[in-house]
Amino acid sequence: MLKSAARGINTLAFLLAIVAMLAIISHFVNSLPVGPVVDITANLTPNATVATKVNSTVNGSSPGGYIFIMTMDIRQQNTRWKAYVGNVTGTFALDDANTNTFYQWSLTSIAGEVYSTRASGTVTWAQINCTWAAEGALRASLSNRTIEERENAALGHVNQDDNITATFDRTNHSSVTIGSIVVGKNQCFTLQTWQNDNEQSFSDSDDANFTQIIMYDGTNTTNGNVVYVTPIEANIEGFNSNLYDFQMIVPENAGIGFSSSTAYYFYVELS
Repeated sequence: MLKSAARGINTLAFLLAIVAMLAIISHFVNSLPVGPVVDITANLTPNATVATKVNSTVNGSSPGGYIFIMTMDIRQQNTRWKAYVGNVTGTFALDDANTNTFYQWSLTSIAGEVYSTRASGTVTWAQINCTWAAEGALRASLSNRTIEERENAALGHVNQDDNITATFDRTNHSSVTIGSIVVGKNQCFTLQTWQNDNEQSFSDSDDANFTQIIMYDGTNTTNGNVVYVTPIEANIEGFNSNLYDFQMIVPENAGIGFSSSTAYYFYVELS
């Protein structure tokens, strides 16, 4: 009887160990943003414009000796920023470490978020939050912009009109869930990219489309692991009236003499 009882205890201990191991595994295999397969289908930019000819006469005669007072208006492509726009497809699957699939589910509609960051290393998703929260601030304020100012300095964004701080100047977004982190509505600094060649108009941030949020994972204090987040839309009209799932702008290096391209790393999380 003692041997039987001992075997029972050993069996129970074994089962408890299995349950504990499964609990640990389920903790680490939490749904997090993953790197997608990306296909660039087009690169768009305006054609270079030629000079505007000015050749004035006065009553049909030579203008020599006259002073012409004029105003000029210019619309210049902003090379300190670049945009990514497109569509998202995906599936849910149960895979092992070698992406061998145990089972897969097709999705009738895509929902979730698209993320981009300059951080080449791993993003600490468990610490993702509003940029101002990383400063220990109590709420968003135009004075709580240390993280953005670090990114401005890292990328040479010295112009106060179109730097990162000036561009993400609102706090109007829907609640967003990133892994197990829930960020409440209207907490972080945001912007809304345009639709149909026009700025969006809305009374509630839940009604806005193509909202983009600037966030931070709390690491790399020298120049910041800044993460840009935008919800996946349901194939709606974008900046040029074509149908897209996401639109995103990110800062390019604005340093004088910089002629290369800043790499951004993209993630997608499906919900």
